[in-house]
Amino acid sequence: MESRGLIRWSGLLGVVSFISYAVAVIFAPLAYYGYDWTSRAVSDLSAADAPSLALWHQLSSLYGVAGMVCIMMVCVAIQGKLNKLLRLGIYIFTVMFWVSTVGFAMFPLSESGDTGTAFQDVMHIVVVALVVPLAITSFVLIMIGGYRKKSFVSLAVCASVALLLMMVGGLGTGFAPAEYFGIFQRFSNLIAVNGFLALLGIFLFSGKLQIEKV
Repeated sequence: MESRGLIRWSGLLGVVSFISYAVAVIFAPLAYYGYDWTSRAVSDLSAADAPSLALWHQLSSLYGVAGMVCIMMVCVAIQGKLNKLLRLGIYIFTVMFWVSTVGFAMFPLSESGDTGTAFQDVMHIVVVALVVPLAITSFVLIMIGGYRKKSFVSLAVCASVALLLMMVGGLGTGFAPAEYFGIFQRFSNLIAVNGFLALLGIFLFSGKLQIEKV
């Protein structure tokens, strides 16, 4: 019983992870003179030469570790529960979070404001190319699995909103004027992905992820 309680309480770390990342996104630009958040990517704040790099690391220090603990405890909690598609979707989301957290930490942009041809820049793009389809696949599977059963509809709705925000972010960064690039990018990485992680944590804490499979 104590271990179950600890697992449920670890769900709150998903909220901590989201807050840490959001605070970094909002306040790290204070250390980067001339940074325009509406047109610049979030990854510019953590680039190797970014003046905001130190502040970024300080403010986002809880993001990775709290998020990792939360999502792994979610995986533990859903063993033998929910349904196959929901579990698979959450497992793929977990893989995506690992790839994102580790990949972007290992391969930050070498130069803020520019995606060059340096090895770490190429690998940064590779990480993006892996994260996006993994996230989309996880949301779709969670939606399909969730809408099939009344007990899981709320989780499916959250995945639907996350997918919609990711699509809006992707279309916006691709087709909107360059001066709005930063706004649309934040729809994808801050609100859709990290927001969904926080919601999974809340579901875990509330016990909604421990419903027996039907």
